[in-house]
Amino acid sequence: MTLKKADLSTLSNRDLMIPYFAPYFAYVGIASVFQNLIPIEINYVLRLIAVPALLFWAWRWYVPVTGPKSLAGSFVFGVGFGLLGLVLWCVLYAPFTEPDTMAWSTSGFYLRLVSASLVVPVFEEMVMRGYVFRFALQWDQIRRNRSRRNKIQGSFLKTLDDANISTVRPGEWSVLAVVISSIVFAAGHTVPEWPAAIAYGLLISILWIIRKDLFSCIIAHATTNLTLALYVYFTGHWELW
Repeated sequence: MTLKKADLSTLSNRDLMIPYFAPYFAYVGIASVFQNLIPIEINYVLRLIAVPALLFWAWRWYVPVTGPKSLAGSFVFGVGFGLLGLVLWCVLYAPFTEPDTMAWSTSGFYLRLVSASLVVPVFEEMVMRGYVFRFALQWDQIRRNRSRRNKIQGSFLKTLDDANISTVRPGEWSVLAVVISSIVFAAGHTVPEWPAAIAYGLLISILWIIRKDLFSCIIAHATTNLTLALYVYFTGHWELW
């Protein structure tokens, strides 16, 4: 059963935090808590079970992934931006890595490939461009319309309790939304990955502005992760993954 649009619009951004962030933190939590306790293959199996289940549960509260433009066009743009993202990632991340000849096991590689290509793009784009980007945009808009007194704190709380990200128009943006969402996206990566992650966040924000949908962003993210996995597998540059 899915919520009707009218039902979704009655919720606040605070109400929507758990559906949007639960899959993200489940993925990160399983990866971190069990990192040294269980084999990496089992770790990925747990993530591949828990996170899709949470996405299925939370989907009723998510904003639409489609927009006003054609899916075919968004798919093409997504693939193109994804390949550009691969180049950006390799160029900006490589200077902060050291050659690593230790390859993953075959099963570990394929489990990570499936996770990175099919699961990660969905929950990361829903939380980063679906929630964080829109929340930052609404906060920026409310902040601009408030008096200077208690401007930052008051506008943030108002955005949290009185606004709803579903009212953001497809492709709507502000500089602050682009910057904040890119920084938050980078914060979910290791420090050496930050330059590449910030650049990638900016790239996907541009894609959102151009195509006005999350579908293209998910396709781009999946394309980057898939091609990066294939690149490190066939070149041996495991340090980039």
